[in-house]
Parts: sequence; C-alpha cells; structure tokens
Amino acid sequence: MIVTNLQRPSEEQMKMFMEFSDDAPIKMVNLLKFKIKAEYADGRSSDLSGKEAYAIYAQEVQEHLKKVGAKLTFSGKVKDLLIGEVEDLWDSVAIAEYPDKSAMINMFGSPEYLESEKHRSAGLEGQLNIITQDE
Repeated sequence: MIVTNLQRPSEEQMKMFMEFSDDAPIKMVNLLKFKIKAEYADGRSSDLSGKEAYAIYAQEVQEHLKKVGAKLTFSGKVKDLLIGEVEDLWDSVAIAEYPDKSAMINMFGSPEYLESEKHRSAGLEGQLNIITQDE
C-alpha cells in the first residue's frame, strides 16, 4: 500500500467529488501531518511550527464551519497504531461533519475561509481526507 499525504486533491479526485451525491451528510476524516516549521506562501517571516500555524486555522475554521451548518465532531492527537503499518504516523486526526457536499464547496470558496486557509497550507506537510457517509 502506498500512502501519500498531499495538501490538495488531484484533478481526478476533484472530479469524483463533484460527481458525489449531494443529498446526505458527509463526514470528512482528516489525517494530518504537520511541517516542522510553518512556511507561508506569501513569504512572511514566521517562528511558528507547522502545528502552531495549523492551530490558528483550526480555531478560525470553527466559524466557517458554523456558517455552512457544519461542525467539527472530533479532534485528537495520533498516539500509535494498534492494527496495520505505515512508515510515518500522522500527527493528528480531525473529523468534520457537513450537511452535504454543497456546504463544503461553499465554505471552501468563501473569501473568509481562503484567508484562514493560508495557515492550513503553511502548517500542513500533507494529509489524507477520507469521505464517509452513514450506511
């Protein structure tokens, strides 16, 4: 099994997501890997760790989630694996619940979210996003 942490979906993944049903809640499982030192795309100087920069995003995203009827349902530090193997564990797990796909798209496209997202990008080395729905 190959595991690749990324910051953005591939074109193929985005196409799949856009074709995804919009009639049910989505729970996004986020497996997060932080940079050692935050790196902002605009070149600003920062003494923040990746985890600290992401924490700014995590705090700000709470309001963005609320605006679209979504919420963070779980956040925690990864301690170890009980079953399975990976070369490098993630640092944190977060689960966000959205009322539907449109809510996610609306949040990600808002100018306020895009401003907060700068901290996410600065702090994340990469992540896995797993789309889940109730059966």
